[in-house]
Amino acid sequence: MRALLTPDYKKMWHVGLRATHNDKRKLCAFISGVPVTLRIRGNTFASVEINFLCIHKKLRSKRLAPVLIKEITRRCHLEGIWEAVYTAGVVLPKPISTCRYFHRSINWTKLYETGFSPLPAGATRERMVKRNRLPEATHLPGMRLMEEKDVKVVCKLLRTYLGKFDLAPIYSEVEVRHWFLHKGDDETRVVWAYVVEVYFLLPSIMLTV
Repeated sequence: MRALLTPDYKKMWHVGLRATHNDKRKLCAFISGVPVTLRIRGNTFASVEINFLCIHKKLRSKRLAPVLIKEITRRCHLEGIWEAVYTAGVVLPKPISTCRYFHRSINWTKLYETGFSPLPAGATRERMVKRNRLPEATHLPGMRLMEEKDVKVVCKLLRTYLGKFDLAPIYSEVEVRHWFLHKGDDETRVVWAYVVEVYFLLPSIMLTV
């Protein structure tokens, strides 16, 4: 829900298809879009990020994906948005950008039990748990959870980093607060963002970066 309810989200960009043959009205297909401000070289414009396209496994031969994409496209056009970005696990014709990404499994056992991560050939469950085990303490000094006072600096650092690329989103402080800062108790926490405080000791003053 956090990924869908961005600060300027539009409810009409959350498109779901429900069953009507029973009282449960189960969700059979879904696609969503959230507003995003994009920068391509020196040009900045409003766009939409398409995500979470999913279809029930029993309906994946019914050609529902093109129907959902066409419908979310129509709804974006109604808002005056004519460009959109999305990602895919395969190379589609003429991609505007490609990347190689790496991820680290934090709770491999849960991912294996839910069927998300398969057991590699020649490996055992115990070996995979040991391989993905996290250390008890971090090796980076000064690392702590992000707080409200860090939003402005984090936003500045993020914009500086993204400025190195020809294609990148532009985040406001409100968006940085939404995506990186947790609000509420730890039981509902879904985001853990960390910052590193570096102290420079001088003869008479101490600077914090």
